Amino acid sequence: MITVAGLLSEIQQRIETYNTNDYPLHQRTVKSYDLLDSPHHILAEDIISPFAIPRQNLSAMDGYAIAKNSALSADSTVDIVGESQAGSPYDDEISAEQGVRIFTGAVVPDSCDTVIMQENTNFAAIKDSIDKSQPYAITLSQDAKYDDNIRKQGEEIEAGEAVLLKGKRLNSADISLLANLGFDKVKVYQPLVVGVLATGDELVAIGSELTSLAQIYNSNTPTLKSLLSDLPVTIRDYGIIPDDLDKTTTAVTQAMQECDVLISTAGVSVGDYDFLTTVIEQLGQINHYKVAMKPGKPFVFGELTKDLAKPVLYFGLPGNPLSTIVGSLQFVIPALWQMAGAAPQERPIQLSLTATLKNDIKKSAGRMDFQRGILSQNELGDFQVESFTKQQSHRIKQLSLANCFIVLAQDSGNITAGETVKVQPFPWSHR
Repeated sequence: MITVAGLLSEIQQRIETYNTNDYPLHQRTVKSYDLLDSPHHILAEDIISPFAIPRQNLSAMDGYAIAKNSALSADSTVDIVGESQAGSPYDDEISAEQGVRIFTGAVVPDSCDTVIMQENTNFAAIKDSIDKSQPYAITLSQDAKYDDNIRKQGEEIEAGEAVLLKGKRLNSADISLLANLGFDKVKVYQPLVVGVLATGDELVAIGSELTSLAQIYNSNTPTLKSLLSDLPVTIRDYGIIPDDLDKTTTAVTQAMQECDVLISTAGVSVGDYDFLTTVIEQLGQINHYKVAMKPGKPFVFGELTKDLAKPVLYFGLPGNPLSTIVGSLQFVIPALWQMAGAAPQERPIQLSLTATLKNDIKKSAGRMDFQRGILSQNELGDFQVESFTKQQSHRIKQLSLANCFIVLAQDSGNITAGETVKVQPFPWSHR
């Protein structure tokens, strides 16, 4: 069996080759998306700022913009001859020892080089007697410095600067930046087409009636769709495939002709009615089968190639819901972000932290173990985690109650309460 780290590395290397040779990023179809539809998509071009930010010198404070060559020491007097508001600048020339009332975000007149905070003047004492229709005098209550409280033109972004680079995974902060620059559309890579299918004679689609005690609902396909909902992918659902070699072959053949990636659940073990591995070998190849982790050991990474211009990468997950989630979080989702063209620094980080274990854990050496747990903080803010006593992979209620995986190293054995363990919070538990 390959290790978890080994399989991650092998998948990453294969996708690097895929993105360079099999389906090069520079040859991918690019689509123009409305700005508000672009989050979670991958930017397909560098974004160049059409102008500077700030576009002009702006005041960082409410106060007074003081003309160049004016005295800036305490007790200096300045004649205020006008006002500059946000959206309504003061455009007239002013001379030394003159100034204008100015507000945060307003344009600093060209003839001014310093903004004095109103708190550093006698404004509070005279504000009720000021006639803004006439020049009035203010006095500085403390020394000021040249250039104070001015946001300089272009100090954040220069005109022509690349503010976002190709491969960026767009998020809400990026939307704010792009909107500030006036972009209403952006070019992104066309979403990958991901096929999903479930296998098993016992499965029934949700919304249908169970007519036999031998039947169960297909929970894995809804689970997969939910897990992939934030990714730049288009999902094609190929339904539930019976445990039949010909029907499995037909379904996989159709999917490989229509998709960039195929993900299946169940049918990858060694049972008499598990046909998927046979079909994958007939239509392509299996790169890796079985990974040293619990749950989810029978994880298949392969590719479908027969009569195709480019390979369709294949991920085969075991049938129980917990294995579907573990395999998706550890391997499938990182792989899809990479395939989609996300730059390395833009791929979601698997959040990991250490916590003190609150109860004993039983574990046998040989596989990395992902145990469900409840992560919390004590009154000092220290992380602590409690593992569920029963960790069988079919326990779906426990999965819903948990908020993290306790990740136990492949070679570790039993863990005692009070020891420090590695924890991966579920992505949905810290959003």
